[in-house]
Amino acid sequence: MTERPRPLPPRPIRSYTPRYRRSDLTEERMATLMPRYGVPPLPLVRDALVGRNGRLILEIGTGHGAAALAYARVHPEAVVIAAEVHVPGVARMLAVAEDQSLANLRVYLGDAVDLLDGGIPDHSLDRIHLLFPDPWPKKKHAKRRLVQRHTLDAMGRLLLPDGVLLVASDHPVYAEHFTEVVGTHAGFVMTEVERPEWKTADGFEQKGLAAGRPARYWELRPVSDAGGA
Repeated sequence: MTERPRPLPPRPIRSYTPRYRRSDLTEERMATLMPRYGVPPLPLVRDALVGRNGRLILEIGTGHGAAALAYARVHPEAVVIAAEVHVPGVARMLAVAEDQSLANLRVYLGDAVDLLDGGIPDHSLDRIHLLFPDPWPKKKHAKRRLVQRHTLDAMGRLLLPDGVLLVASDHPVYAEHFTEVVGTHAGFVMTEVERPEWKTADGFEQKGLAAGRPARYWELRPVSDAGGA
């Protein structure tokens, strides 16, 4: 009998704190652009989004969308799903996408865990990008960090066999946490890499550099015989 994948635990704990105010401009952008760029109702269907020959990318926590927009520009054959809870950031991202006529960006306004926990079917994604997640550096907040064993399980299930999970951080505490969790997880092979050519050093990465914290990037590739580690 095939073992069923373990569901993600109940979610009273969040990896983010949605604090923001909506300006009139934000409200206008959301009202006019989200109907065009928002994802269809969950669960998402890969072929309906990208067809047979396209690629499907999920970026978790896009902020103002610089990385998601950059990837969409450089890879027009891919559809980028930008998952974000910060409404002003989403509104800015939508405005840029509209200004640059990027037809291959889609936005999920909500908790990305909804996508990991049934919102996207298994083996649907070519890539997952997790770029500069909140490090929650205090030890008592470690449970809020997005990279945990159960989330790695979920991301591994969503990736295609040749898919890639790209993670970046400029925070030494998070880097230590991340490499420790991945090191004890049999589902991925991890390689530290250079910043991808499509990615510019802006946003969180630029702030880290200004503070003397260079960014580190890792690629994780699923192990085909991990057996749901």
